[in-house]
Amino acid sequence: MLLTRASEYALLSLDKIRKSDRPVGSEQLAKELCIPKSFLAKILHALAKQNILESHRGAHGGFTIKGDLDQISVYQIILAAEGRTPSVFDCTQYSDSCPHGTIGGCAISPFLLRFQGRVDSFLHQLTLDELFSDSSSIS
Repeated sequence: MLLTRASEYALLSLDKIRKSDRPVGSEQLAKELCIPKSFLAKILHALAKQNILESHRGAHGGFTIKGDLDQISVYQIILAAEGRTPSVFDCTQYSDSCPHGTIGGCAISPFLLRFQGRVDSFLHQLTLDELFSDSSSIS
């Protein structure tokens, strides 16, 4: 599946963080978004490890977005949140195994690979700036 809860929570958290003028803690985000704190903390630390977020320690610590929103792709976020390359179908080239044992050899494999390529391209091009701006402009 392309977007799991990890990706969804990462994007929702990034929206909250970008709107704040100070670092936002994982506990505050978890409460506001109704997300299990431990799961969200793992996601936020993965985003920090991939230089999407910056972690600030101390009493007024939390997370801020590192860099410009127009330089961070949705693909990067999904990759960080999921810990793997996003794939549309389990049997695309990105999967560890094909459920039928014929990876790349089935009748719909060429379609799936083309479709995955288009999705990858779209996610690489879609930035946080575009995602959080008027959604009607995303095409």
